[in-house]
Amino acid sequence: MSAAQGTPSVVVLDYGFGNVRSAVRALERVGASVELTADRSRAQDADGLVVPGVGAFAAVMQGLRAVRGHEIVGRRLAGGRPVLGICVGMQVMFEEGDEHGTLTEGLGEWPGLVDRLDAPIVPHMGWATVEAPSDSTLFAGIADERFYFVHSYAARTFTLGEDLPADSPIRRPLVTWAEHGGRFVAAVENGPLVATQFHPEKSGDAGAALLENWIRSL
Repeated sequence: MSAAQGTPSVVVLDYGFGNVRSAVRALERVGASVELTADRSRAQDADGLVVPGVGAFAAVMQGLRAVRGHEIVGRRLAGGRPVLGICVGMQVMFEEGDEHGTLTEGLGEWPGLVDRLDAPIVPHMGWATVEAPSDSTLFAGIADERFYFVHSYAARTFTLGEDLPADSPIRRPLVTWAEHGGRFVAAVENGPLVATQFHPEKSGDAGAALLENWIRSL
């Protein structure tokens, strides 16, 4: 927490890709003390780290590696420190991205592939509802709201935790789904790692409420 303000400190990782200014403003509006930086120590020490992303999977990964963002994310998660990925910032948490038949290695926090949506109209652009788990913290109070998507690629499966028995003490990741031509992963809550395919910073009051839920969890 910021000693001066008593508010959660959040770093939006500045690596050259992402709708960073709107993300900063949206987080500030819900009560966070926000800094846009690629400074490793500040990114490591903040209460929360946001990894935004727009454009191509490969370009985002190149930008992240240039500022050693892969190390920052990995170390934060190893220490149980919260990370929020947005749009392509969510996609790169998976093992691989497939763009036009070219595979790019992701951060590998989750197994699986991000590839092109199988839909009559691509990109998927506009407001859509989601199917959130009843025990979601991220979607508490807003599970029936609509969120703003703009993307051509997505993860269409999520296998982490599938083989855990029902009585396992290990909590399965909470996966929220949406549909465009078929089901795809709209959000994931996996311990300190949380991510959304849609843009909460562009999703009006519902997006603000989601960010507020995340800030409250820090």
